[in-house]
Amino acid sequence: MNITAEQRDLINIKRSTATKFIWVTFQKEGIHRYPEALIDAALATGDEYDVSFLGHPHRHIFHFRVSIEVKHDNRDIEFLQFKRWLEKLYSGGTLVLDYKSCEHMADDLYVHIAARYPGRAVVIQVSEDGENGCEISYLG
Repeated sequence: MNITAEQRDLINIKRSTATKFIWVTFQKEGIHRYPEALIDAALATGDEYDVSFLGHPHRHIFHFRVSIEVKHDNRDIEFLQFKRWLEKLYSGGTLVLDYKSCEHMADDLYVHIAARYPGRAVVIQVSEDGENGCEISYLG
């Protein structure tokens, strides 16, 4: 493939100014409950859209995908160490996911990431059983 000097310069500028991320995934079992589902008429509809059952405790496997900005290309943050640290926040009891929304779990996790890695953009996805969930971008 032949590229011009101008194209090469543009490519190099984009590479040097790109925001780069690494990401890790992990899963945690938790008990979920959405109390409003029992009493909110928009949720407890009594028809095929009824989700009032969500008001009772039920189990999920919560799936996490955490992306964090890195400053250079050579293990600025090592994947496995980052993943192990995130998992330990839950296994060690620092963070608890039971009875929280996916959004609350992401926000709670972000507080700890931002304290350890200040000034970095972070994107957190949390889903129930890998099916439905949230994505929150903490940029800037």
